[in-house]
Amino acid sequence: MTKDIETEDGIHVSMLEDGILKVELHRPAKLNALKLRDFSEISRIFREIERNPDVRVVILTGAGRGFCSGINLDDEADAQANSPNEILEQQYSTATFPLEMRRCRKPIIAAVNGAAVGGGLCLALSADIRIASTKAVFISPFIKIGATSDLGISYLLPRIVGHGVAMEMSLTARSVRADEALRIGLVTRVVEPEELMASALETARTIVGYAPLSVRLTKQVLNHNIDASSLEAAMEIEHRNQAIAVSSVDASEALAAFRERRAPRFKDK
Repeated sequence: MTKDIETEDGIHVSMLEDGILKVELHRPAKLNALKLRDFSEISRIFREIERNPDVRVVILTGAGRGFCSGINLDDEADAQANSPNEILEQQYSTATFPLEMRRCRKPIIAAVNGAAVGGGLCLALSADIRIASTKAVFISPFIKIGATSDLGISYLLPRIVGHGVAMEMSLTARSVRADEALRIGLVTRVVEPEELMASALETARTIVGYAPLSVRLTKQVLNHNIDASSLEAAMEIEHRNQAIAVSSVDASEALAAFRERRAPRFKDK
């Protein structure tokens, strides 16, 4: 990378190969539980990724046996001692990473290697593609501790698995294992643990092989149109993005490379 991303302890960032960055939660002894400061740190990392021209695709994963077990319970207990106003201000200041991940124009692949609980579930939901190990499990546990869904889960989960399944997961706090997650559309692929990173890399390499502008506009239009008011409104955004994409230098190069049966040489123009 020509522009490094500095990180705090507990989150490791490294370039795996040209265009592909790995963000790894790194507290394996605690199944990568998040401290309150980590929420802001994750937001900052994804803002940096958005500005980094060397990054084309991000793989988000966890070290060891867990993907992310959610917030550190000591921090949660401290937060509960605050007044409602103090808790609300804390929510506004720390619970921003789902927005930053959705705003980031670089595709994000969650390689879910183990438990994705609470905040960990939201990290997975905020990614664009989710690939799971057979050891993965997804839990929305808030109701167990007298809390309610936050971090964008009440928005993201129903849009991915449907309202009924999201309601049941949220009201029962039950575990959804990898095979069920695949069946309900929570993940797109399930692989053996030793194959997880290779599978995520295969997907990342495929995306890196396409024109950068086309990739960014595709992520943008899909995220925007999930809330489109009508087909007509959705198609207006499609028309605009298509005009921008097709008139680009890289679109001409992609077409020429296809006709000449060679690899394209994109310039992100």
